[in-house]
Amino acid sequence: MTSESPSSLWQNTCRENPSSSVLTGEVSADLAIIGGGYTGCSAALKAREMGATVCLIEAETFGHGGSGRNVGLANAGLWLPPEDINARIGPKTGAQLSQALAMAPDLVYGLIEHHDIACEPVRNGTLHCAHAPSGMADLQRRAEQLQAIGAPVQLLDKAEAQARVGSQQVHGALFDPRAGTIQPLAYARGLARAAQDAGAQLYDHSPATALSRGKAEWLVTTPKGRIQAKHLLMATNGYALPIAGYQAPSIVHVNYFQGATAPLPPAIRSQILPGQEGCWDSALVMSSWRMDQQGRLVIGAMGALDHFGSKIHHSWLIRKLAALFPALAGTPLESLWFGRIAMTSEHLPKIQKLTDGYVCFGYSGRGIGPGTLFGQQVAKALLSGDETALPLPVCTNHSLPFAGLRGAYYETGATLTHLIKDRIG
Repeated sequence: MTSESPSSLWQNTCRENPSSSVLTGEVSADLAIIGGGYTGCSAALKAREMGATVCLIEAETFGHGGSGRNVGLANAGLWLPPEDINARIGPKTGAQLSQALAMAPDLVYGLIEHHDIACEPVRNGTLHCAHAPSGMADLQRRAEQLQAIGAPVQLLDKAEAQARVGSQQVHGALFDPRAGTIQPLAYARGLARAAQDAGAQLYDHSPATALSRGKAEWLVTTPKGRIQAKHLLMATNGYALPIAGYQAPSIVHVNYFQGATAPLPPAIRSQILPGQEGCWDSALVMSSWRMDQQGRLVIGAMGALDHFGSKIHHSWLIRKLAALFPALAGTPLESLWFGRIAMTSEHLPKIQKLTDGYVCFGYSGRGIGPGTLFGQQVAKALLSGDETALPLPVCTNHSLPFAGLRGAYYETGATLTHLIKDRIG
């Protein structure tokens, strides 16, 4: 089963369906955007609000990549805690980035409300759960660092965490009330629709095949058309395709797969995540779980479903579901899908500078808030010429040696972990 499988829950339940067409002929715009996920669609919307003409092209359908395969946890900040961020990029820049991303859920839910995006928004917080007693030390460290910069997070003990989750398999949790859950594909497509409503030109099934720079403009070629634009945003992240004249930044692909049950009976649903928080755990090979609006439990973990190890991942997921929630033992998963996370060596996002353009990439598992924010901010910077408001300084180049081998290492590790845990029960 591949990540393009139509059995994705998010595809089956998406209520946002923006109009679409293939780019044909010549188009001129102030801003050309390649990639129709959170970053690209957010940038298109912001650029139109600033009065710029915009042309966005997507190789498949809007939200086809990581945006539409997301878990749907709209978190604040990044996967790394604040002091780890500071150690990588310096305290001043780190504090600036952490402060900007602390407000990302406000931005996401504000856009959902303002544009009436039908994406099942629930803002009841998220729970970072200790998978074992040893996981509490990491959560304690994260709580202290986040509280030191003003984040309203709360460290929950074992009893409180188990009551919130409805499972005896968690040993504590870090609760962040700023966060919540959304239907991730519907949010991406809702941003696309909002950008169209604002006057942006969006085209799907229109991959960029060639890219060149003229004296004062970018030329983007597609199979049936061409865009001439002063500014360019590359927003393909983990789903970059080969483009003549352009070398995408190196990233590590980390796969993440998910499965969803049928809607649960009310009696069981009331016992699992009664507060509707979204969850993920502190294990090295992480897993996540949450409810959708119809009461389906969505559970996932690191791994891909397009190789020999897919049966191992699937078997482990069934056992994990039963271990977390014994009432769901034997419950089949009606949907299975996976997608790619774009990682950098620092586990931090990047903005790479081009001539009159940027490349945004490397959200490292936190695409919703950062992708939305980065899209808005790079659009502002391109159109105003002022980079000071960007959430972090730009880089002029990016290299990541042996990126493919690193991705294979993560996939092999996830497969072996799930195999061993499945066999020992």
